[in-house]
Amino acid sequence: MSSTGMPAGEPAGTVVIVGAGPTGLLLAGDLAAAGIGCTVLERRREETGNETRAFAVHARTMEILDARGVADELASTGEWAGRLRLLGRASLDLSRLPGRFPYVLITPQYETERVLRERALAAGAEIVHGAEVTALRQDRSGVDLDVRSGGGTTTRRASYVVGADGVRSTVRKALGLPFPGHSVVRSVMLADVRLDDAPREVLTVGATGDAFAFLAPFGDGWYRVIAWDRHRQVADSEPVDMDGLREATRRALGTDHGMRDPRWTSRFHSDERQVPRYRTGRVFLAGDAAHVHSPVGGQGMNTGLQDAANLGWKLAAELRGWAPPWLLDSYHDERHPVGRRVLRGSGTLLRLVLVEPALLRTARGAALWAVTHVPPVARRVAGAVSGLDIAYPAPRGAHPLAGRRAPDIPLAGTPGRLARLLGDGRFVLVTAVNDPAVTYAARLWKDRVRCALAGRATRTTALVRPDGYIAWATDETAPDRRAAAIRGALTRWCGSPAHERRTPGGAIGTVREERGG
Repeated sequence: MSSTGMPAGEPAGTVVIVGAGPTGLLLAGDLAAAGIGCTVLERRREETGNETRAFAVHARTMEILDARGVADELASTGEWAGRLRLLGRASLDLSRLPGRFPYVLITPQYETERVLRERALAAGAEIVHGAEVTALRQDRSGVDLDVRSGGGTTTRRASYVVGADGVRSTVRKALGLPFPGHSVVRSVMLADVRLDDAPREVLTVGATGDAFAFLAPFGDGWYRVIAWDRHRQVADSEPVDMDGLREATRRALGTDHGMRDPRWTSRFHSDERQVPRYRTGRVFLAGDAAHVHSPVGGQGMNTGLQDAANLGWKLAAELRGWAPPWLLDSYHDERHPVGRRVLRGSGTLLRLVLVEPALLRTARGAALWAVTHVPPVARRVAGAVSGLDIAYPAPRGAHPLAGRRAPDIPLAGTPGRLARLLGDGRFVLVTAVNDPAVTYAARLWKDRVRCALAGRATRTTALVRPDGYIAWATDETAPDRRAAAIRGALTRWCGSPAHERRTPGGAIGTVREERGG
């Protein structure tokens, strides 16, 4: 039997993803690229809409997209901001970030969804619109979903299900999971408008004690306005009054930039919530279905995409039969703390924006000055906002690099850099020298691991996970000890090598390697 509970030789199984937003689409593309049958169910009948509010694509997300070959295409759809405007004259310098993407990309969410949708479909994923999940049931071998569509209600079965269906997640409710938290700001106004006086900066943001406003370009002459007025708190169902929108924007920015001709308006409220568990049996939650927080800092979509990047290769490993027993649980263990930090960080930024008393606004100015002018503080905040400083727990005594993001280092030969070897669900073993241990790994784990030689002098050998984080590393230079350490790391993270089996007595025995193994 495989680790999925299915007889060896049978199909690996399928995954159903509920929700065709950025999180679900990235996950679908990753699973399909790894050869896993994958269907995305989306209740919306249309592929795009104005409901989404994400415009910022941060550096770590761009690295994830780069590994999948779509970063350059997405980058061409928007504008690059090397500085992220905070409040007043304060801004966060992103131009010194390490890597290929020292900026935040400003592009509407529908462009991100388009690029990810095209990738998922090209890889073989199925995307079904107008399909609403109404209930689910799971047992030891799979999950049944009741799906309502134009033809009535049908039942679909999958090996695993991922709820990426947003803040009102049907999947989360079907699991009976709480979503603790509270609303932090209400009656936020949205509008898509034309501007007679376009701002010079890519992003425009400002706040006083009783109003804030944010402007972002669609790239086609239209702008998204997000504004809030402390003195006009009404229900989300109330229409947006353009005079009120202009007034709030003028107070926050000093001008309304001549906004006119709204093509779409809405209201929303922002919550801070996080589900206590990201996994319940064979069902997982990701993106806004698992965590929701203030839009300040542009973290929401990026955090969801990184959830998907973390989960996809783990599901693929489980369904292909080689995942270690602890691997699927590590999704919650790694991503829940990240979601909690993002929730707290964005909440702190929101409270700085909304602070009302003059004395506290003075203190806010001092804090923003530190972010702008004190290099250690600025680097720390830039690393947190960009996502580049995210790290996962490593065992005690592990190499200092374990759990950290792997930089896009140069490699000897083609393709020349690490990112080009990631994105298909396989690990990359980057070695300091080309020795027999590498040849051994290349032969016995070749369905799960690529081997590469570092393109610059180093003594470090590292095993890089499919999501671009370092699983294990060593600076050992003695050939025998390095070989043993490499084999131990590969066995821990990637399962037993292809040519080994357990004998009836429980010992590891060697059998003839299968062709293509």
